Amino acid sequence: MEFKKSQELYNKGLENLVGSVNSPVRAFASVGGNPLFIKKAKGSKITDVDGNSYIDLVLSYGPMILGHRHKKVQKAITKALKNGYSFGASTKNEIKLAKIVCDAFPGMDKVRFVNSGTEAVLSGIRLARAFTGKDKIIKFSGCYHGHQDALLVAAGSGLATLSLPGSKGVPEGAVKNTLIANYNDLDSVKAHFEAHDDIAGVILEPVAGNMGVVTPTNNLLKELKEYVNAKGALLIVDEVMTGFRSKFGGAQELFDVEADITCLGKVIGGGFPVGAYGARNEIMEMVAPLGGMYQAGTLSGNPIAMAAGISTLTTLNKQNPYERFNEVAATIETYLIEAAREHGVEITVNRFGSMINPFFTSKTVTNFEEAQSSDTQKFATFFWEMMHNGVFLPPSQFEAWFLSSALSEKDLEKIKKAINAAMEKVAAS
Repeated sequence: MEFKKSQELYNKGLENLVGSVNSPVRAFASVGGNPLFIKKAKGSKITDVDGNSYIDLVLSYGPMILGHRHKKVQKAITKALKNGYSFGASTKNEIKLAKIVCDAFPGMDKVRFVNSGTEAVLSGIRLARAFTGKDKIIKFSGCYHGHQDALLVAAGSGLATLSLPGSKGVPEGAVKNTLIANYNDLDSVKAHFEAHDDIAGVILEPVAGNMGVVTPTNNLLKELKEYVNAKGALLIVDEVMTGFRSKFGGAQELFDVEADITCLGKVIGGGFPVGAYGARNEIMEMVAPLGGMYQAGTLSGNPIAMAAGISTLTTLNKQNPYERFNEVAATIETYLIEAAREHGVEITVNRFGSMINPFFTSKTVTNFEEAQSSDTQKFATFFWEMMHNGVFLPPSQFEAWFLSSALSEKDLEKIKKAINAAMEKVAAS
C-alpha cells in the first residue's frame, strides 16, 4: 500500500491547518506516521485519496451505524436539501426526531437538540446545576465528555485529590468545581459526597469508550443512581457514544437504571453534527424559554441533520441489528484472542454491543489505570499492519472500534486474516 497522496496533502495542510488536522486523534500521533486523507465511503468500506480501500471500524467514531451512504438516509438528505440548508427557525422534523428519541429513552419527556456531544454535555451539566442549585460535578477518570474547560481535568492520586487542568489554556478556576472519581469504584464517589455538600451531579459514560471499551461492574450504575439521588444530586449519563449502539435506545436501560439527564450525539445525527440532552419534564422545564437556564444555538435542529437523524433511527429500528452486533463482536473477539494466543501476544479484549477493542496487556481492564498498562507500541505495530491489510482502525489504543450493520461475512473473513497478520507482526517486533 502506498500513501503518497495522503503524504502530499498532509504537507500542504500544515500551512493553514493546525497539524494538518481538525481533531487531534486524526494526527496519528500515538501510532506514528502521517494521517490518511479520505476521499469517499460506501457501505462497510472507506477509501483514501491514494485509492486504498478499507473495511471501516472507525465509522466516524460511531455515527455511521448503518454503514456509509445508506440509500434511505441518502434519499432523505437529498430531499431535505431541495428545501434549503438552514433557516434559524423551527421545522416539523425537529418535532418528529424529538419524539423518536424520547420514546426510545424511558424517563425522557423532553429533549433539546444541539450541534455536538460536547455541547450536549456542557448543557446537561449546566441544567443539573440549575435544577439542584449546587455547583460541583463528579466525573470519572478516563471518561471523556468533550473539550469544555470544566471537564478537561487530569486526576491526581487518591480519592479526593484536587482537580488540575488537563489542557493548557484551562484556568484552575474553570475546574475548581470538578471532582474526579475512579471508574467502577463507588467508594471514590462516596468520598467526595462526604467531603462536599454542594455536588450537583455525577456524570459518566455507561460504557466507557475513550479509554478503550470499559464496562461497568458490580451493578455500578444502579447503585450510583440510588446513592446520588439520595444525596440530592442528579445522575448525568453521557450516551453520546453508546446511544443506540447496544439497543434501540440507551445502554443505561440494559443496566436497569434511568438517568436524570441523558446526553446524546453520534448516531442520532446519522453522520451530521447533532447532539442532544433530555430528561423528565420537571428537569427540562428549567431550560429557556420555559425556565431560567439559558442555552441557544442558531444551527440547532438543522433541517438536513434532522432528516439524516430521522432516516437513520427509523431504518435502524426496522433493522434491529443488535443480536447480530453481539454475534459479530463475539466473533471478532475470538479472532483476536486466538491470533494472540497463536503468536504469544498478551491481550485483553473488551466489548459491549457494537463496540469492541483489544488492550495489549495481560490485565483485566476495568478502569483508566488498568487501561494505561497497555503496550501502546505493540498497538501501533498492530494498527499499521491492520491498515496494510485493509482494515481501518481508530489510531489510538484508547479508542473503541465500532461495527456497522453493513459488515458482511466476506468482511469478517478479511478482518480475521488481517488480525492474524497483525498479531504475527506484533510478535516479531
